[in-house]
Amino acid sequence: MGRASKKKLRVLALMHDDLVPPDSIEGLGAEQVSEWRAEYDVVSALKKLGHEVHKLGVGDDVAEIRNAVEGFKPDVAFNLLVEFHGAATYDQHVASYLELLRTNYTGCNPRGLTLARDKALAKEILTYRRVRMPRHQTFVKGRRVRRLARLRFPLFVKSVSEEASLGISTASLVRDDEALAERVVWLHGHVGTDAIAEEYVEGREIYVGVLGNTRLATFPPRELKIDKLPEGAPVIATRRVKWNIAYQKKMGVRTEFAELAPALERELAKIARRAYKSLRMSGYGRMDFRIDPEGRPFLLEANPNADLAQGEDFAESAKKAGVRYSALIQRLLELGMRYRADWKDS
Repeated sequence: MGRASKKKLRVLALMHDDLVPPDSIEGLGAEQVSEWRAEYDVVSALKKLGHEVHKLGVGDDVAEIRNAVEGFKPDVAFNLLVEFHGAATYDQHVASYLELLRTNYTGCNPRGLTLARDKALAKEILTYRRVRMPRHQTFVKGRRVRRLARLRFPLFVKSVSEEASLGISTASLVRDDEALAERVVWLHGHVGTDAIAEEYVEGREIYVGVLGNTRLATFPPRELKIDKLPEGAPVIATRRVKWNIAYQKKMGVRTEFAELAPALERELAKIARRAYKSLRMSGYGRMDFRIDPEGRPFLLEANPNADLAQGEDFAESAKKAGVRYSALIQRLLELGMRYRADWKDS
């Protein structure tokens, strides 16, 4: 693939067909733009950087991508797709298709997406690499729910492959076998994927951004805060906590820069880089941690292609590290241009 360049580039911005933003958000409120905020921010930054941008809303037909590549002839595709055909696990195939078209693209490569999106497989790999993670068990659709004796309550139940807290609520935290079976069956039926249950780690929820292909940078950690939770209620990033603006205002949901001991912050950065490399990720991503009352970090998930909206954790952490938003978007373009797939230029 071609080398990175600061010259004007032809950028094909790939996004979901229902998230194509308008050219201006003047007169629109926060709730009206929340769904496609990242798409708007990225496209705006690309234009301000002087690049020629073509927005492509993608449905469920790869021909749309091929036609745009052949017609627009982009230098790089800025990939904002997080699923395809309604399946989160299909996003790796879009990256693979771009590679088959021999088109540079931003974000994580297909292998990294495959490994990281499968939470059970990722945990097995990272446990082998001696990354501390909660013990877990996978529950396959259509099979009886039988908990392993070594798995201790309380447990947190979620989809093995979906992202963005889909299927996560306060009911995801279960404290006995009856509740476990009920939640697993509910998730199988309503989300449609296998389920994974992991031992719940009480403590602080911390996010660490990672940027790079081979040479990695980590950004200052952010912490989830919910000010108005009832006493004793767990701090969980449910679907409402992440995406419901009204609920966020009501409960005082926010993220802020975490106040951590320097040694712990260095440890989180080291673990984040190890996990990123172990899962063969590239481009950028976010690592989700829990810090237990004893100060021990547990890695919960590795998230490729984190939310790029301004004001969200990844962009804010980059800014804290001295990388303003436009520079971050330019850096992602450069990483996409530098990434080498396993084929040779013809």
